[in-house]
Amino acid sequence: MAVKKAGNRGKEAAGRLPEAALHFLEYYYPIHYKAGIGVEDALRGGQLSRHQVAMLWLIHSEGTNGREMNRKAIERSLETWFEISGAAITKALRAMAQPPLELVRLVEDPKSGREKIVLLTPKGEAHMKKMIAGGEAYVQRIIDHMSDEEIERGLHFFKRVSEIVEMLR
Repeated sequence: MAVKKAGNRGKEAAGRLPEAALHFLEYYYPIHYKAGIGVEDALRGGQLSRHQVAMLWLIHSEGTNGREMNRKAIERSLETWFEISGAAITKALRAMAQPPLELVRLVEDPKSGREKIVLLTPKGEAHMKKMIAGGEAYVQRIIDHMSDEEIERGLHFFKRVSEIVEMLR
């Protein structure tokens, strides 16, 4: 019943706001590509590739205790976001495991000798904190131009979009 209600609510909203989907789509480009790339660049800190940042963020946001994640889980997520091969993922992880970065360690999964677990090193954890601070500073520069109400509405919007996207998966 709730699904039907949500579906009806969507039709009602579309009726109230003609061409709403088109307007959202038109704003998607500047948000995703312009603002999103600005956030990525702030997170990269001039050291990492976009793929490496995505790997670290996955470990931070979806990994066990924000510190470790199965390599295959990283691969599955990245393959849906980027056109990237398993070999390229392995290469990027190995680069982050070796000097001078040494942000992660690759250890054998106790459940499978063929699979690896990616663990943040203490240096990797410190890097994540620095990376998040850089991203936060970039976003702060954007929200400095917003009222408290706009910030609250924006946070609500992003939260709802995230919930709906997860539901649609």
